Amino acid sequence: MLGEHHYSVDVDWQGNLGTGTSGYRDYSRRLELRSSAADPIAGSADKPFRGDPERWNPEQLLLGALAQCHLLSYLHVAVTMGVVVTAYRDSAVGTMREDGHSGGAFTDVLLRPEVTVASVDMVEAATAAHARANELCFIANSVNFPVRHEPTILIASA
Repeated sequence: MLGEHHYSVDVDWQGNLGTGTSGYRDYSRRLELRSSAADPIAGSADKPFRGDPERWNPEQLLLGALAQCHLLSYLHVAVTMGVVVTAYRDSAVGTMREDGHSGGAFTDVLLRPEVTVASVDMVEAATAAHARANELCFIANSVNFPVRHEPTILIASA
């Protein structure tokens, strides 16, 4: 059954330092991202754009969404392929290029999942499952740049 899903978030800018946006340097980029069912996320711009490096920036959130979506899609595919995953971690990296006109775009994301499986006979299927997980990932299907994968498959110790 095909479905249509709707999502909502609230963004509350917390950066009025007294004069609003009277000048580029006169306001903070601090914000809070909220959803009715989740803890708030403290956000800001990236540090080069006058942001607070101790808060999540939109670029990190996009990279995190891609890594999380791949993980969840991968676990689903692993089950359907008979692969028992006992651990999964990712150290994702992304590249964003500025266009010289105050804008920019991501050009590439590399997911580097390290997956631990229950036995050696699952390694081939565990590796192949990444391609199918990428096909199923809603977020990867929504971006206009490549999302690449360099998985490492480990075998759980006996």
